[in-house]
Amino acid sequence: MIQMAGVGPLILWFDEISIKDVPLVGGKNASLGEMYRNLTPKGVKVPDGFAITAEAYKYFIHEAGIDEKIREILKGLDTHNIRDLMRRGEACRRTILEAEFPQKLKDAIVKAYQRLEKKYGKGVDVAVRSSATAEDLPDASFAGQQETYLNIRGAEKVLEAAKKCFASLFTNRAISYREDKGFNHFDVYLSIAVQKMVRSDAACSGVMFTLDTESGFRDVVYITGAWGLGENVVQGAVNPDEFYVFKPTLKMGKRPILSKKLGLKQKKMVYTDNPDKPTKNMRTTKKERQSFILSDDEILKLAEWAILIEEHYQKPMDIEWAKDGDGVNVGSGELFIVQARPETVHAQKDQKFFETYRLKETGNVLCSGKAVGSKIGQGKARVIESVANIHDFQKGEVLVTDMTDPDWEPIMKIAAAIVTNRGGRTCHAAIVSRELGIPCIVGTDNATKVIKSGQEITVDCSQGEEGYVYEGLLDYEVERIDLEKLPRPKTKIMMNVGIPEQAFTQAQIPNDGVGLARLEFIINSHIGIHPLALINYQELKRKSRRDAKIKEVVKYINEHTPTYEDKADFFVDKLAQGVGTIAAAFWPNDVIVRLSDFKSNEYANLVGGFLYEPEEHNPMIGWRGASRYYDPHFEPAFALECRALRKVRDEMGLTNVKVMIPFCRTVEEGVKVIKVMEKYGLKQGENGLEVYVMCEIPSNVILAEDFAKVFDGFSIGSNDLTQLALGLDRDSELVAHLYDERNPAVKKLIREVIQVAKKVGRKIGICGQAPSDFPDFAAFLVECGIDSMSLTPDTAVKTRLIVAEKEKELGIK
Repeated sequence: MIQMAGVGPLILWFDEISIKDVPLVGGKNASLGEMYRNLTPKGVKVPDGFAITAEAYKYFIHEAGIDEKIREILKGLDTHNIRDLMRRGEACRRTILEAEFPQKLKDAIVKAYQRLEKKYGKGVDVAVRSSATAEDLPDASFAGQQETYLNIRGAEKVLEAAKKCFASLFTNRAISYREDKGFNHFDVYLSIAVQKMVRSDAACSGVMFTLDTESGFRDVVYITGAWGLGENVVQGAVNPDEFYVFKPTLKMGKRPILSKKLGLKQKKMVYTDNPDKPTKNMRTTKKERQSFILSDDEILKLAEWAILIEEHYQKPMDIEWAKDGDGVNVGSGELFIVQARPETVHAQKDQKFFETYRLKETGNVLCSGKAVGSKIGQGKARVIESVANIHDFQKGEVLVTDMTDPDWEPIMKIAAAIVTNRGGRTCHAAIVSRELGIPCIVGTDNATKVIKSGQEITVDCSQGEEGYVYEGLLDYEVERIDLEKLPRPKTKIMMNVGIPEQAFTQAQIPNDGVGLARLEFIINSHIGIHPLALINYQELKRKSRRDAKIKEVVKYINEHTPTYEDKADFFVDKLAQGVGTIAAAFWPNDVIVRLSDFKSNEYANLVGGFLYEPEEHNPMIGWRGASRYYDPHFEPAFALECRALRKVRDEMGLTNVKVMIPFCRTVEEGVKVIKVMEKYGLKQGENGLEVYVMCEIPSNVILAEDFAKVFDGFSIGSNDLTQLALGLDRDSELVAHLYDERNPAVKKLIREVIQVAKKVGRKIGICGQAPSDFPDFAAFLVECGIDSMSLTPDTAVKTRLIVAEKEKELGIK
């Protein structure tokens, strides 16, 4: 500690600071001190450093005699006049930069830097970061409003950067924020963090949250990052790699990496030898763009640290991390935490209500990118290429730009929505949009090219991870559910879920688990390649030299699997990650995963599918479901599904996953499939593994007692059961008018199989469309005594009310 008579401490070291010192050192420094003191003993690595305190700032402003001059500059300010705000802000900053530091403050800063040099070496590289504070204003959030300076070396450059930090208390955005919040500009002070840099310019860095930033789902750590220094990730200048880790089973010692997505990582920020321009951006290499920045072990290590930090603070956290690339005085290849602050958006949300936005019509898609939030916004587009032109922006317009940084905040808060070319879901535009509660799409790549100023557009973030910008003002609706008023019926209300990106949001709708998780969407959207083409990749490579069609298949595989030596592993990992995400969202409730039920014509549509699929005249009742799994031609592909589910249950620890066999025509088929599953490590009964069968063929009903000896339960597929009971193809327009799940023949089959399941003590539910579509059908199922109904998410609440009412009528408790 460096202190002067009559003045509070000017310098405090991280090991002298705790979270209670926010008024003295600001949130950033208080958090660094708190972690350095309490979490480094637990293994969390935090680089050392010191704080130039708010007392030092007050001492400087007073001794330099510039406080009155700044008050005069700001008198009569109108922050909504952007030009006036820019002019006055610049005058405030110039006033501070032209003032002289008092000698005693200079000496204190130099002395502290020299102590860092003793620890880390002469001319040690430091980050000089602003840490704003406001006494008696606990609700103030100053993140991103002031400046940061990287790779600062030497005492003189540290003094220069410190003065620039003090000046940044009067950036246009910071002035605007304080005015809007009603804070007095002279009740807010600035502290500065001077911290040993981690050489992430020679490695990677990024941001992580201890929840899902879109849905607020609390059981994951969400990690993003890119090559080089972290500013590009924070500012949204690159599309980063993204990873999700599931907290509950990580704490059990499992390895639950739910998702790994390769970002474009177009450029990286690195050191230079120029002291006046200490960092620069450069293009990444093709190899860097096609490689993940972190190994699985490193992803899990960061997630473990995130949990320790969250548990220490007792609240969700927003954390910056960095990896050291050269090890000079720090530790080559080691990970570090360089910042942590409370997550503010979801922590303040009202958890009693659940809002669902839904488009009522569709239109021409102009562009797409990563959705931020789940809302829909619309208005006239305003394309702005440079922050110098933000005064053109009008309230209620949709901001369309390349990327944003904190200088854009004065107009972001009056936008109906925001669309950017670049950035990931932890970039500046995304974070600010969440805080403001407005829809935002980042990383579109081409928004500023395809959208014109004045054009009416709709920004839709309601469909999961992918967000869409539509031409025109499309009609939409908002449903608000009061979660506390929903009844809990005896019949389990489960959900049909197939899209992993929507699982964290859908899981917030009151439910008893997932009655049907389809593999088809994951295979179609996340893999897109026939499993046998991946298994036979080397053979296809040889054949591609003389066959143009096979050459195209090989090219596609290469482009979509750059991080995989063994291409079959790509199928296993992507399938496991998709299933794992759904299982994690609904943990610890059951998630019943139906094994692939593509028909031959659907498999043929996958890349390379034409090489392996037969042409069938009626694939609807052909080679599908169970009959594929034990067939020698398809068994190797089925083995990949088994490997993926083993990975979810054993490696990720998500044992709430159960397996369901579709289109099992005979009991003997069921026995064969159970044996093949066991061959590939999925043993019925082991580690609580239950195996269900779809009841969708009349034979499943007629021989229900026999099927019950092989399987742990039934799930009624009313769609196929209807078409096979009535002998019609539901895809044929000619007979579509006869298709009705409420036909007496179908209802008789359903009633019968429920009675048999009850008699022999097997679970029975329904995952077909009927109860989602028809309230009277749901009531009929309650009368039959069904154990569970699995519904489409948009009808889950409505049907729950119907079921509860019917149970009350029947006296079921």
